[in-house]
Amino acid sequence: MSQWRQLTREGLWSNNPALVQLLGLCPLLAVSGSVVNALGLAIATLLVLVGASTTVSLLRHQVPSAVRLPAFVMIIAAFVTCAELLMAAYAYPLYQVLGIFIPLIVTNCAILGRADAFASRQPVLPAAVDGLMMGLGFGAVLIVMGAIRELLGQGTLFSGMALLFGPTAASWQLTVVENYQFLFFILPPGAFFVAGLLIALKNVLDQRRATRAHPASVTPRSDRRVRVTGTIK
Repeated sequence: MSQWRQLTREGLWSNNPALVQLLGLCPLLAVSGSVVNALGLAIATLLVLVGASTTVSLLRHQVPSAVRLPAFVMIIAAFVTCAELLMAAYAYPLYQVLGIFIPLIVTNCAILGRADAFASRQPVLPAAVDGLMMGLGFGAVLIVMGAIRELLGQGTLFSGMALLFGPTAASWQLTVVENYQFLFFILPPGAFFVAGLLIALKNVLDQRRATRAHPASVTPRSDRRVRVTGTIK
């Protein structure tokens, strides 16, 4: 498997930050109440991940190991500030809705973890591709959670897209059920429930794929010890 294919597979699926590493759960659970909120945070996180991973790789030989973590946090904070200013300039209504969760991207362990575990030890291009794929994987889970929670909690999809794309997106809303609201899926318990379902679904799909690939080598379920969220690489 080529390096680029492996980076893509790990970021999007086998080492997904949200479903396998379980990093960045605070914004994932708090902001995924609707598609537009999830999409806004996903774009901001993706920009910070790519920028921080690329910069950390560029400076990996200049930063002493004793101060590498504070230096990485400063780099991440600089890109978070850029993302915050861009969102305030071009999507101010969504910037107000997301509020504190934009600055809190600095504390997202998925970004600092990739900077320390991968970008600080790899050339620029692999580090940038890793940041891109990890950001896409994290954003995809965020948007899927937003869609599920919005559909089951409010009976709609793509409501409020004008907050991000302007007045032309006001007509994008799909109303599946009129005058419907299920508070459980709107509140944080619903976020935990949906996240658990997605993790379970990924494990089932991985298990079926492993069974098809090596049917004779799969150990019976009763005799196995498994990691709940998969294998962290």
